[in-house]
Amino acid sequence: MPRPLFMSVLLILFTVGLVTAQAPDIVSAELKPDTLKAFSRYVSLTEARIEKDAADPKTFLYVDRLPESRRSKVLAELKGGKIFMERLETRDASGETIEALIHHWVGDVFIPGGSLRQVLDLVEDYNHHADIYKPEVARSRLVRRDGNDFRIFYRLVKRKVITVTLNTEHDVRYTRVDDSHWFSRSVSTRIAEVADAGKPGEHEKPVGHDGGFLWRLNSYWRFVERDGGVYVECESISLTRDIPTGLGWLIGPFVTSIPRESLEHTLGSTRSAVLARIAVARKR
Repeated sequence: MPRPLFMSVLLILFTVGLVTAQAPDIVSAELKPDTLKAFSRYVSLTEARIEKDAADPKTFLYVDRLPESRRSKVLAELKGGKIFMERLETRDASGETIEALIHHWVGDVFIPGGSLRQVLDLVEDYNHHADIYKPEVARSRLVRRDGNDFRIFYRLVKRKVITVTLNTEHDVRYTRVDDSHWFSRSVSTRIAEVADAGKPGEHEKPVGHDGGFLWRLNSYWRFVERDGGVYVECESISLTRDIPTGLGWLIGPFVTSIPRESLEHTLGSTRSAVLARIAVARKR
C-alpha cells in the first residue's frame, strides 16, 4: 500500500477508535423542556387512541384494524412464526406531525398452544427478565408490587458501534378487560446513562445531560387468547436525541435501527420463553 494511502487509513482508524472510546463525552446532549413537552403531547394523543381501541375487543389489536386483505395475510404470517412490525406516527387534530425525536413502533407475535395466564406469569416475572431478555436486559428487579401495579428496575445495554448502558426504572400497570383480553402500560420514570459500566469507577451521568441515546420509553402491551394460542402485541414510544452533523455513523443507529430491533428482540424472546415453559410443562 502506498505510504500516503497507508497513513490516511491509519489516521481514519485512529480517529474512529478515539471517537468511539470517548463517545459518551464527545456526543453529550441535553434534554430540553420543549423536547419533553413535545413528547408528552405526543404520548397524550397516542394514549387517547389506545384507550379507545382497547375498550373494544374487535379493535383491541393493531392488526385487527388493518384492511381485511392485509389483516388475513398478517395473521397467517404470525401463525407461521413471523414477527409483525410496523412504524407508526401520531398526528394532532390538524393532521400536523409533532416535531420531536420520537420513535413509534408496534409489533406482534403469536404463541401457539399458550394460555393468557402463562404469558402474564412470564411478563410479570421481573426478577428473571435478565435471563429472558438478555443481552439487552443485563439486570432486572421487581422493586415493588401492589396488586396489578409494578415498579421495576432494568439495566439496559445497547450495542451498535458503541456500547451504551442505562439504569432505568418503570411503572407498569396491568388491566383486565375480560377473560381473554388484558393490556398493560409501562412508563419510564427514570433513565440514567452509566459511564464506565462494569468498572470500579462506574457512575451515572446526570439525568437528561448525557449521550441522549434514550430519554423516555413508554410501552403498551396487549394480550389476547384466541385461535389456539395467545397474540402478544407491544406498541413502543421512545425519545432520543437528534443526530449531530458529522456523527451520523455513531449516533444514527441508536435513533433509527435500535428502537425497532429492541422491540423485535423483546417480542421474539417473549414467544421463545413461553414456548420453552410450555414444553417443560408437557414433559411433566
